[in-house]
Amino acid sequence: GWVRDKLLGRTSDDVDISVDNMSGVEFGECIKAYMEQKDGTEVKMGVIQANPDQSKHLETATMRLGEHEIDIVNLRTESYSEGSRIPTIAIGTPTEDAERRDFCMNALFYNVNTGAVEDWTGRGLDDLLTNRLVRTPLPPSVTFLDDPLRLLRAVRFAVRFNFAIDDAVVAAALEPAVSSALATKISRERVGKEFEGMLSGSCADVPKALGYFRVMNLLNIIFGTGACVPGVPWTGPWPSLSSLSLSLS
Repeated sequence: GWVRDKLLGRTSDDVDISVDNMSGVEFGECIKAYMEQKDGTEVKMGVIQANPDQSKHLETATMRLGEHEIDIVNLRTESYSEGSRIPTIAIGTPTEDAERRDFCMNALFYNVNTGAVEDWTGRGLDDLLTNRLVRTPLPPSVTFLDDPLRLLRAVRFAVRFNFAIDDAVVAAALEPAVSSALATKISRERVGKEFEGMLSGSCADVPKALGYFRVMNLLNIIFGTGACVPGVPWTGPWPSLSSLSLSLS
């Protein structure tokens, strides 16, 4: 998020650090020890545990440095052993990690050693600055099954930046496996938090968000306006905004 926002000329305090030769927690411990030894500054570090069932695949270190809250993880890749659906997570290359990100425009890295922006998908800079497009690095169904909440993030980014959503992303949202994963795997709290991001700020555009939800067959999943029937377009009434808080709760 920090690299994307800086390239768009926006302020950002969303700082994620990726390291390539140790885990995020190990690197966080190094920072903590360095700061305490350097000038006696006490640094408190939290650890968010991996939770694959909630599509949280990596253990993440969190800490506050100066005015910034930062998250630290390692670059990741994953592989599947024969007959298993549970991936083995390992330290990956920048390309492997970029391909596992949600969207190309969010897969940009700033190399602190060279001072250069690195676009390992080869499409991130164009999508951000020229195409103004929300597009996934991998086939969309793969990206969304990795974390179904990314369906809502696609809409949030499209609304926030006034970008278009790639046709392949919309098509993937209609796939039964993808919509079912969103309906059954993601908590209502996480869904509500994503939608809240579309309601606040100067770029909020509720009608546009609802329009995308309708096209992508997400209305009944998000608002609980009826039983989810993955892959079947929603033809029921539009949800009432007055009942929004009740629906999300």
